[in-house]
Amino acid sequence: MTLATGVWYAAVVAGSAAVVWKGSGLLDRASERLAGHYGLPPIVRGAIVAAVGSSMPELSSTVLATLLHGQFDLGVGAIVGSAVFNILVIPAASALSRGRELEASRTLVYKEAQFYMLAVSVLLLTFAFAVIYDPAGNGRLVGTMTRPLAFVPVALYGLYVFIQYQDLSEYDGEPVESVAVGRRWLELCVGLVLIVVAVEGLVRAAIGLGDLLDTPSFVWGLVVVAAGTSLPDLFVSLRAASEGPDGGVTSLANVLGSNTFDLLVAVPAGVLIVGTTTVDFAAAVPMMACLTVATLVLFTLLRTDLSLTDREAYVLLAAYVAFVGWVALETVGAVGLLPVR
Repeated sequence: MTLATGVWYAAVVAGSAAVVWKGSGLLDRASERLAGHYGLPPIVRGAIVAAVGSSMPELSSTVLATLLHGQFDLGVGAIVGSAVFNILVIPAASALSRGRELEASRTLVYKEAQFYMLAVSVLLLTFAFAVIYDPAGNGRLVGTMTRPLAFVPVALYGLYVFIQYQDLSEYDGEPVESVAVGRRWLELCVGLVLIVVAVEGLVRAAIGLGDLLDTPSFVWGLVVVAAGTSLPDLFVSLRAASEGPDGGVTSLANVLGSNTFDLLVAVPAGVLIVGTTTVDFAAAVPMMACLTVATLVLFTLLRTDLSLTDREAYVLLAAYVAFVGWVALETVGAVGLLPVR
């Protein structure tokens, strides 16, 4: 019975990931063509349009996990796991598929990257404020996150959009007149519906696997839900990396922009809908620490010659394997940084 249930959950994960991929393909194609129609510059296409579009699975995972299942930690685990996947796997895959170095730019490294690091810090501070000013754990590091507190990271994302808007005002892009705007908006909406349905399947599978193996569901969110919801980011970045001289910049901008959206909007979105939820700081800190280390590894490699070589890509992949290995050790109780027991 246990084996059959495990096989069923594995099938749900595979099927849901496939639907996420299909829905995200529709959404990506529609948003990209609409961005071209409105004449947006490459870095804004990557950091805002493509990033927000490909982040819909992560946003759905947080909202559904919190609203329907009351498991905010599962949503946070999925977001952080997805962010680690985006930072380590996607740039590496883009560089290796490109066949040559993946170019960055000073604007990307010194603006996008630094703002992303600020996003990581602000989200961790928001969790800390919840524990300090509204504790709810009876001695444990658990706090209550409310709507006013959730608006803090959202407000920072508003600043991010404003900065991108300032760049847009200085860009003279030529709109594409041949785009069927109505059809593209319809494709975008259909893609969103498919994504929401598929992500609910991933969330249910993570909860089921947690119950089946007697482990917290957020641990499965770190890998299972995270990898499934990161597929759109992967395909968007791979496609961008193969296109023209700005492909590397657009690909990396999508990664950083997607993670910025995930941390500042997708994580608090569930709280904004339900009103309040609890935050386990003991679980959040180790996960955010892994994300910070992964980010520092990527930024260090990108800063050398403003590019990512094949050898550096393999370093990123090795780091992700180490991350998955750590989560596996936590699951079986060999390491005790996460409160999985």
